[in-house]
Amino acid sequence: MPLDTQTVVNNLMQNDPHIIAAAVLKGKEIIYTTDNWDISADVDRVVSSWTGQNAQFIMVSGVKYSVLQIGAERLVAMSYKGEGSIVAAKDDEHKLITYLDPDGYGIGAAMEVQRALGDLSTKTSYLDSNIQLGQAGAQVGGAVSAGVAPSAGAGPSVDPQLKGEIQSFLDWIKDTEGLSGYINYYLQQNNAQIISELSKIYNELRQIFGV
Repeated sequence: MPLDTQTVVNNLMQNDPHIIAAAVLKGKEIIYTTDNWDISADVDRVVSSWTGQNAQFIMVSGVKYSVLQIGAERLVAMSYKGEGSIVAAKDDEHKLITYLDPDGYGIGAAMEVQRALGDLSTKTSYLDSNIQLGQAGAQVGGAVSAGVAPSAGAGPSVDPQLKGEIQSFLDWIKDTEGLSGYINYYLQQNNAQIISELSKIYNELRQIFGV
């Protein structure tokens, strides 16, 4: 049985104290929002950008957020100027959009937001809480799911949506307010956590490409 929106949001904010504001939507209609956040003027543009899945930036309350992840079920964007993050999740019924303070870690909060969205759903959860977001093979509503091998003899293929996300990632890398802007910002802030994670990603990329 789904929980009421206020309870879901309160539980989410307790689970991740860096989430300090949230709004729940049906379509583009706000059905609940915390008292400290009014995104009514931005909803149409944010939802349209999310639906298109190719936006590099979104604007919320006059702040520009660079998109880190965008897909059918989630959106993660961060202000490279240190003004916080936007993390959102959606299903066929609701959209849950949250704001994290500047000390929050948007990508890390994405799973909590996704789980909270499941608490609002009147349907069976479409995402196993044990499955990592972005895990290879997990496709909602598709023929392939985590742990299920493709049919024998099927030739290799790449999901067009995945290719689109990679292209958006490449565009974000090239943008001066994209990846380089974030890296420079966190280097200047001497943020040990982010620098450590970047080092791990750098090493993983070198292993992938054999360089």
